[in-house]
Amino acid sequence: MLAGIEPAFSAGLKIKINAVAMHGGFETEVDDLIRFAHGQGMDLTLIEEMPLGDVSHDRRESHLSLTDLRHRLSGRWTLTPLPDRTGGPARYMRVAETETGGRLGFITPLSCDFCAGCTRLRVSATGELFTCMGEEGSVGLRDVLRSGESDQVLEARILDAVSRKPEGHAFRISSSGWRESPAPCPISEAETCTLPS
Repeated sequence: MLAGIEPAFSAGLKIKINAVAMHGGFETEVDDLIRFAHGQGMDLTLIEEMPLGDVSHDRRESHLSLTDLRHRLSGRWTLTPLPDRTGGPARYMRVAETETGGRLGFITPLSCDFCAGCTRLRVSATGELFTCMGEEGSVGLRDVLRSGESDQVLEARILDAVSRKPEGHAFRISSSGWRESPAPCPISEAETCTLPS
């Protein structure tokens, strides 16, 4: 990753670093990561590990709540909520100009459910339309595209899929110590998601 940053800057690209937050050292390295990213003029977005696919570790042990981490970071950094709307699940904060002046994002699928404001759709390289990363189902678009059907047929298939977009994701790690449902995340970026005791 580091080797690609300078050429990307030289090409005039705006760079954002995404970092998956996990227990086991991340808490002690996050301040250095903030300084590094912001020192290079890059945004940094922290992401809770999402329960997707098979992994070789116990997610209950590796999960790091970014809602909790954000509260801890606010004791070390001056964080101001930003009204930035990117169309994605990240909620952004500005670190004070006297500290780094950079933008810090949080994507919190487990500790603070962002579904209410989600407008994302994803299309795979094989033409599958996914309306939610937390759901298994998809709608095939490739057959319509290859068949020469009209744009109206394609549009109808997409609109049908969007009409069935779930209200919430299925990201759950149900075991002792985990809530069956994440807390709903406030729509206003100025609000913070609070966890029950």
